[in-house]
Amino acid sequence: MTRNLQRKTGQLPSGSPAAAAASISDDATVVVSGFGRAGYPKAVPLALAESGRDLALTLISGGSVGDEIDTALVEAGAIARRFPYQATASARAAVNDGTIAFHDRHISKLGDEVLLGHFGDPDVAIVEAVAVGEDWFIPTTSIGHTLSYVRSAKKLIVELNHAQPLSLAALHDVYERELPPNREPIPIDGPGDRIGAAKISFDPGKLDFVVETDRPDKPYQFRAPNDVDRDIAANLAGFLETEIEVNPLYESDVNLQFGVGSLGNALMASFKSFDFGERTVSYFGEVIQDGLLDMIDEDSLASASAASLALSADGQKRLFEDIDRYAKSVIVRNADISNSPTLIDRFGVIGVNSALEVDIFGNANSTHLGGRHMINGIGGSGDFSRNSTLAVIALSSTAKDGAISRIVPAVPHVDHTEHDLSVIVTEQGVADLRGLSPRERADALIENCAHPDYRDALREYLTQATADGGHIPLDTETAFDWTG
Repeated sequence: MTRNLQRKTGQLPSGSPAAAAASISDDATVVVSGFGRAGYPKAVPLALAESGRDLALTLISGGSVGDEIDTALVEAGAIARRFPYQATASARAAVNDGTIAFHDRHISKLGDEVLLGHFGDPDVAIVEAVAVGEDWFIPTTSIGHTLSYVRSAKKLIVELNHAQPLSLAALHDVYERELPPNREPIPIDGPGDRIGAAKISFDPGKLDFVVETDRPDKPYQFRAPNDVDRDIAANLAGFLETEIEVNPLYESDVNLQFGVGSLGNALMASFKSFDFGERTVSYFGEVIQDGLLDMIDEDSLASASAASLALSADGQKRLFEDIDRYAKSVIVRNADISNSPTLIDRFGVIGVNSALEVDIFGNANSTHLGGRHMINGIGGSGDFSRNSTLAVIALSSTAKDGAISRIVPAVPHVDHTEHDLSVIVTEQGVADLRGLSPRERADALIENCAHPDYRDALREYLTQATADGGHIPLDTETAFDWTG
């Protein structure tokens, strides 16, 4: 695939980052590649940030991007509107003080929404590539919604990044679908199937600049698993060990998804030694993290399908140095495929995500601290929580060294409702909420998932709230007293 691949072919309109940045209007709607802080453009956003212009950009990415966009551009006051996810301190502060108008969206539908003009008509797409021709390019470490963004934008700027290996082409599987109502079924029978191509084609009349760069993605820094992480992993593994034995859905195949981040990565890594018996185990999710490489190295994972390579420095080194071997198992897709509700349902995915807090009736808040302050965004957790056959939320029972309970009477902001979630796991234990009434869910969560230091207070709240009756006991005067 990559043996005869060249970085550049054809007559291409080359230019500097500053020249490309100068071609973008002050109030442009800009769509960029990037997902999970991987595969995003770096040089042109930095040139925009350093231009000294009075910019008011609308900026849309597929997921989180790096400091070149969500720190440098934000601190330059260049972003007026931002969709659908951000993950830096600067962006978070600007969103919460209202400097940036932010709109949080589910990942699976975002590409369609951009194509349909829900956020305005994009003026320019800025994408990162390992190779480019007159009417095609090959993405780098993510695909995300790049395909939809290239289709929707009036013009295209390609950053040709020499720091990203050409061999990444072997991982990519870009598949384009029609918009509804002409949308065809996705022809995938399993998570490891390939149905697309490495290249993204485009109208050659759109190509405005090819900018050559040599700036790698900033690697993830996963914290080392602590005792709480290990206890959560052990409780989840114990629950799944029983579940896959008694549930006929998992008789021959187990398809997993884990949320991005240190806890998700620790949970992935913990399953490298899990005994799945003779079952075929695959990953079907949003991001490839180091823990999945561990599972592949232990021959405990048949395939790993996602929209991005969100790896640590060690993970990048492992992948890049042995990419031909990993390419037999790792597939990088566009996000409308990786997060497709239809495929999540068809594959019977066990979705494991996290949250800031969960209330005693099974509602989860994953985005807003205290119900007010946006952290990052919902990302793809809603796609998997709503469509997985078994939707799990895994979190520690407390925060701030035990000063805050993460099992609360009522969450002040709901991202995943009681109707979406099946199981809650903390280091204290497991609450299987399937088939339980609200009061039964409350008992299960308090007894099995809450920290012992907070159980009496939660029981006291429940008793007080139940005195007034109702299907879901709610004491409006005290329910949010636990809000941080």
